Order: sequence, then C-alpha cells, then structure tokens
Amino acid sequence: MQTLNKLTALAAVVGTLMLGACAGTTPLANTNAGTAYPQQNTSSYTQYGVVQSIALVQQESPSAPIGAGTIVGAVVGGVLGHQVGGGTGNTAATVLGAAGGAYVGHELEKRNQTQQGNVYQLSIRLNNGSYQTLTQTANNDIRVGDSVRIDNGVAQRY
Repeated sequence: MQTLNKLTALAAVVGTLMLGACAGTTPLANTNAGTAYPQQNTSSYTQYGVVQSIALVQQESPSAPIGAGTIVGAVVGGVLGHQVGGGTGNTAATVLGAAGGAYVGHELEKRNQTQQGNVYQLSIRLNNGSYQTLTQTANNDIRVGDSVRIDNGVAQRY
C-alpha cells in the first residue's frame, strides 16, 4: 500500500510538470532584417521617418519555459529521493527530490538556451512628427539621420 502511495505522489508531481511543459510562449516575429521585438506604437502598416538615435543594448533572455530538462530532472530527483529513508520520510524525500531535480533541470536547460546578446534600439521621428522606438537584432546598415521605412516593426533604409 505504501508503494502505491509513493508511486501516486510521484505520478502527480510528474503529471503536474508535464502539464506545465505544455504551456507555450508567443514566438517573436522573424524577418530577414532581424528579429523585431514589439514596443509601444508599433503597427502593422508601413511608416516612414528619420533615425534620431541608435543605442546598442544588452538583451536579457526571457525566462525559459518548462521543458524536457525540468521533467527529466524531476523524474531523476524523484527516483533518487525515493532511495532515501522509509515510511513517510521516504515519501517526503521523493517529493523533495522531484522538486529539487526539477529546479536543477530547469536551470541547466536555461543555461543551455541562453540567448543573451546585443540588440539595437532605434529612436525614429516619423513623418507625422511622432516618435517611435524599435528594438531589433540587426541594424541593417542604418545610421543616425537615415530615412527609414518601418514594416511590421522592422526598420530598413530606403
């Protein structure tokens, strides 16, 4: 009966982690000009303007979603935790092992998927007099003072 309770607890932890892995993230738009990151005042139509400033900014990677590393870590941690103690202490060790393994697996997965790098933040004075700030991975040979066309949040010289 104790073995059944332990397996049920382990299955519940693994099932919860697997459901969390199903949660998706919204992908960023990819274009030939670089990746566009949505900012305020972006629109889906073409706009024209003049570049006022360009800043090179360090980009932080978004938090990695729950993935295979988390799930594998939880299973391995649960199995290792199950080897410790007996009775209710064994159940607690199994649950703590699963939680600790999930954490370690998630951190290792984040390190492997780190996408830190520099991005360009462009401040553009639009032809209508308003300003727009865009962030993109490539500057497309754009310099301050250049006339640019903004298509779907990506600036290109014209």
